[in-house]
Amino acid sequence: MQRIYLDHNATSPMRPEAIAAFTAGLGQSVNASSVHYEGRAARQKIEASRQVLAELLQCKPQELVFTSGGSEACNQAIKAWDVSTRPFQRILLSAIEHDAVIKAAENAGLPIDTIAVDEHGLVSIEDLRRKLDEPSSALVCVMAANNETGVIQPMAEIAALVRAHGSLLFCDASQAVGKMPISFRDIGADMMAVSAHKFGGALGAGALLVKQGLSLGALIDGGGQEGRKRSGTENLPAIAAMVAALQAAVQGLEAFASLAAERDRLEQCLVSLNPDLVVFGKGAPRLPNTSCFAVPSSRAETLVMGLDLAGVSVSSGAACSSGKVGTSHVMRAMGVASNVASGALRISFGWSSQAAHEVDAFIKIWRNQMSGARPSAAE
Repeated sequence: MQRIYLDHNATSPMRPEAIAAFTAGLGQSVNASSVHYEGRAARQKIEASRQVLAELLQCKPQELVFTSGGSEACNQAIKAWDVSTRPFQRILLSAIEHDAVIKAAENAGLPIDTIAVDEHGLVSIEDLRRKLDEPSSALVCVMAANNETGVIQPMAEIAALVRAHGSLLFCDASQAVGKMPISFRDIGADMMAVSAHKFGGALGAGALLVKQGLSLGALIDGGGQEGRKRSGTENLPAIAAMVAALQAAVQGLEAFASLAAERDRLEQCLVSLNPDLVVFGKGAPRLPNTSCFAVPSSRAETLVMGLDLAGVSVSSGAACSSGKVGTSHVMRAMGVASNVASGALRISFGWSSQAAHEVDAFIKIWRNQMSGARPSAAE
């Protein structure tokens, strides 16, 4: 069976450029904190990677902290503050944040409030303004693009509002980097998370961008690497792979944007087959590769398993934990009825997708799934 992979928002396979950089990095995989020749060579490679990544993300090299991925970056941005000098007294979360942000906030020991979103999944600027008008300063957490719906937030507008109220902004850009133009400088956030495997880098690599002058501390203590913001010997091969992957992704952004046409064709075909099918976030700017939809009264877990047996890999619109599918908090925040949210599926293309062929194959399989048959992707 020739399988069709339509779950790039979960993880996009490593790009050839990333594999080559990772393999080359294995030959220099020594401790970059060592003062001998090999250690200095590894340090030079890491700092060269930092410089290139900073240029791609439009930040200063000293503002970039290498991490093990997006989840660690989110946790550090929210929790790694000295209580006596922490420049905020509460946390404001958009209602559609990733669990890494939600759980970190819940364990930060501060009051939490939620920023509402509209039916398209866009943050309510008015609700954010009302909550920022309260006297105490806040850490505002808003993701650049949602992992389930692909909806893109107006980050520059949000950042200006947060800054005007004397608060801080953390942007989880894990799902956006490599899929749309992203500039740390232009977004105006104080901190931003990056995850390499979302754009074809290696698993277990990421970065946290921290605006120069912020007194953010370390989440992981030890030898004081990464400017004392993240202890632990740096993963040189994964860092090199992340940089190579992002270079390729940025060069291919125009081609990636063209995926929107196939995404739209897919949705049009699905609606023609199921007139009651709902496409989430269609009324807002979205990542070009992402479609989240549901047929009322269907069950996502049943559809995911049926499509998997037919050779197609998709995910539920709900976040999955240990293989269990639950009700999506994103769907609830958007006001989606439970009988609709329960059937939410997400399709996400990526750099390696043959989108036109995959849409044709998916529609054929979907038609048979809806009628009770189960052809394979190879048919």
